[in-house]
Amino acid sequence: MDKIKIAIVGIGNCASSLLQGIEYYKNKDSKDAIGLMHWEIGPYKPYDIEIVAAFDIDKRKVSKDVSEAIFELPNCTTVFCKDVPKRGVKVEMGAVLDGFSEHMRDYEEKYALVLSDKKEPSKEDCIQLLKDSGAHMLLNYVPVGSEKAAKFYAECALNAGIGFINNMPVFIASNPEWGTRFEKEGIPVIGDDIKSQLGATIVHRVLANLFKARGVKLERTYQLNTGGNTDFLNMLNKSRLISKKESKTESVQSQLVEKRLEKENIHIGPSDWVAWQKDNKICFIRMEGKLFGDVPMNIELRLSVEDSPNSGGVVIDAIRCCKLALDRGKGGVLCSPSAYFMKHPPKQYTDDEAFRLTEDFIQGKRDD
Repeated sequence: MDKIKIAIVGIGNCASSLLQGIEYYKNKDSKDAIGLMHWEIGPYKPYDIEIVAAFDIDKRKVSKDVSEAIFELPNCTTVFCKDVPKRGVKVEMGAVLDGFSEHMRDYEEKYALVLSDKKEPSKEDCIQLLKDSGAHMLLNYVPVGSEKAAKFYAECALNAGIGFINNMPVFIASNPEWGTRFEKEGIPVIGDDIKSQLGATIVHRVLANLFKARGVKLERTYQLNTGGNTDFLNMLNKSRLISKKESKTESVQSQLVEKRLEKENIHIGPSDWVAWQKDNKICFIRMEGKLFGDVPMNIELRLSVEDSPNSGGVVIDAIRCCKLALDRGKGGVLCSPSAYFMKHPPKQYTDDEAFRLTEDFIQGKRDD
């Protein structure tokens, strides 16, 4: 069986965890493989994935083999598989556009992106590289707030005729115009903004559904997150947070179908960058409501997770679902996998519904 060939833009912590995971699960089987939602999707196992092209804009990663670049600063995620063999895939200089925030220059290099002085590629250069690599799909990991860069690479995927998985909160799959373009070209797209395996958003959504199912009126809530990776440092530039806050907030609001909360009663978003946390993300959730007899109640929760590995298994499933669509000749937005894997899909469902729809898609019972 042929490998699923992927290209990645943005060789940060999430890409590092993903590539470590692909190698890590080569030495596992279905009985002892912890941390996966599916061992097999169609004929594909977690390790049936191969990186064939990579783009980044940091001088410490550009021109290095991707197996080395994933461990370069400012990456700081847990190394759970240090022996990632060389792939013979050089990290190419990417298009910068709005992928670099100027406030990064105010911080020590070990924490921040350091812009490479290599010549930026044209759109035609990127398209040709993707075609020459034989990639089946392109994974987008550009920094939060990089709207121009995300759209640039979505265009590259369209023109190269390959699938697109948008792991970031720029609205591609959930934008009808983009969805129509991918459908017209017969190219699958999954997006937008990857959910973690057990992260702040999924926990918040489940609790919102629990309130609803148990007849508790949710009146106000917040979700505050801190972390020490480059993603949190990037988001100190508040102008880059608009789509991220919208994505995370809508993911929770969508579960409150009977009555959504007023804007002043819901606050969800990054709170601060704490350098020593590195890739550990700490989330604080508070939910206030009323029980039987209008009696008030509240719940407070603290969640601590390693941020980037927390999304790795979800992305591995998204990759395999995208490949199933390619195998079946299915183009356009993959609505079911998007609803299950992403925070801001074209259509929101409860997580139980999204799971069932995705299982039907995997088994070929649903064309999406």
